Amino acid sequence: MSAALIVLAGLAGWEAIVRLGLVDDLILPAPTQVADSLWTDRGLLAPDLATTTWEVLLGLAAAIAAGALLGIAMHVSPRARDALRPLVIGSQAVPVPVIAPLVVLVLGFGLAPKVLLVALVCFFPVAINLYDGLRDTDADARKLLRSLDATRWQTLRMLELPSALPAAFTGMKIAAAVAVIGAVFGEWSGSDAGLGHSLLTANGQLATARAFAATVLLFLLAVALYGAFALLERRVVDWTPRSTPRSR
Repeated sequence: MSAALIVLAGLAGWEAIVRLGLVDDLILPAPTQVADSLWTDRGLLAPDLATTTWEVLLGLAAAIAAGALLGIAMHVSPRARDALRPLVIGSQAVPVPVIAPLVVLVLGFGLAPKVLLVALVCFFPVAINLYDGLRDTDADARKLLRSLDATRWQTLRMLELPSALPAAFTGMKIAAAVAVIGAVFGEWSGSDAGLGHSLLTANGQLATARAFAATVLLFLLAVALYGAFALLERRVVDWTPRSTPRSR
């Protein structure tokens, strides 16, 4: 409730600043103007939202698949860990705005570069969180399975992967929250659709309210994706506590 009150107070202050003429609404539109643009420009924004959502979903799926494979490979094979971990970490040092135009130049203006950029932004938290979750499996449980002559893959399937699910979902939620960044940079580098393209077009036309409306949709998309993974986590990982005990 307090967070909602803070947001409402911030929106009210923002509205007052614009309405009193302290800031030109061409630079900073009022929240009511942004809300009006969400409705009046829905014919432009809705198809762009669908395009960006599709790019993000495909990129997230690719990131989860690649991150899971890398995380498991680094856990089960010391050689793979020594070879892959520097590459996984180094991939995050490459600025996405710098490589996005190069990716678009190589792969063209279609769907592929956007999916690749989303996957590049998202796979790191999935891989690292899954790897850490696998590594932190209870040592006594491992010893018990070894005493029962469980194979390495049986231990992975029956113990390590289930125990790593909370950490893996943490990585997926982080990835879901930042996935729109890769899509937007890809669309800025070359596209004819998507919310990133809508932002560029609105800025070029000085349609500031529409630009803010597109930004709001990107925000809502990220929140919705995060919420979807959080809901899935509650359904899949049902053995972990969901709330902290109240202090006395």
